[in-house]
Amino acid sequence: QVQLVESGGGLVQAGGSLRLSCAASGRTFSNYGMGWFRQAPGQEREFVADISRTGGSTYYAGSVKGRFTISRDNAKNTVHLQMNSLKPEDTAVYYCAARTGTILITRAGGYAYWGQGTQVTVSS
Repeated sequence: QVQLVESGGGLVQAGGSLRLSCAASGRTFSNYGMGWFRQAPGQEREFVADISRTGGSTYYAGSVKGRFTISRDNAKNTVHLQMNSLKPEDTAVYYCAARTGTILITRAGGYAYWGQGTQVTVSS
């Protein structure tokens, strides 16, 4: 079991920045690839970003590429999502998730463990 707790969400104006954090506990953090997903009201959960177990590989959804940066600190069992140039359409509940294996997965069903989510609201 891996327990994940997100933090750092909030209300920000368009063009602003937020940094989300996800703290992991339980099994060895470096054994898991990590991802961020988001879900807006009435919409399906969508992939945002993924980072490999070592942090050497990252991948982003087209809608956030160039604005968001995913990173991890295996010594501190944390993963972060730096979000810059935020837009109102970025408003959603953001979730971190952990996956086993080495293959990048963008489907939510490919992730075994999930946090409870943190709300991000971007005002226009």
